Amino acid sequence: MNNEMCSGYLHPALILLLALAFSGCATAGVEKPKYTVEQKDGDFEVRAYKEQVVAETRVRASLEEAGNRGFGPLFRYISGDNRSKAKIPMTAPVGQEQAQGEKIAMTAPVGLKPATESDGAAGAGAETRGEWLVSFMMPSDYTLDTLPEPLDDSVRLRVVPAHRAAAVRYSGRWTRSGYQRNLERLREWMAAQGLAAAGPPIWARYNPPFTPSFLRRNEVLLPLAEHRRE
Repeated sequence: MNNEMCSGYLHPALILLLALAFSGCATAGVEKPKYTVEQKDGDFEVRAYKEQVVAETRVRASLEEAGNRGFGPLFRYISGDNRSKAKIPMTAPVGQEQAQGEKIAMTAPVGLKPATESDGAAGAGAETRGEWLVSFMMPSDYTLDTLPEPLDDSVRLRVVPAHRAAAVRYSGRWTRSGYQRNLERLREWMAAQGLAAAGPPIWARYNPPFTPSFLRRNEVLLPLAEHRRE
């Protein structure tokens, strides 16, 4: 056996190789949202998404804390904390988006959105602390009728209708500064393309926390209005 392994010491290069291998394995075979790319320009895309069913929970926290707080109830739900005690496969990304004033309705994804002024925040604070919706996309072979009912009242299921969205993809750490920098990049690109947003931004993260930051797939998305801005 390698002396480095026996001694309990791992060379930094070996640690990096192991991290690369495990991060690849963690996302291989994980279902992701279905969409078609209508326009591509470097890191930017316009996408047409199919209808999705999501499990989501509402949390009050900063942008960077919300994902961690929301992950627990959602992960417990897919791990069997439901009426059927069924296990549901993990998908990607985890989404986060700004919660609106109304409560989440029970109707027949993963995401993060910033809080609105009605949540008691304003200006920059509206995108750093307030109420956020954190979501897991449900596997496509499930419908609202076939998904088990959550036991945790904070977890709700809903349908996200088919829609178009503009997206910017980037790597790096999960920070407010990275999110806001890329949100501004996306807004500037949309303005140059004559595209108008039709809702709050969504922060999507595709990889587990142990993935090296330079290998992470992160995205900011903005839903699009039906018509281009004149």
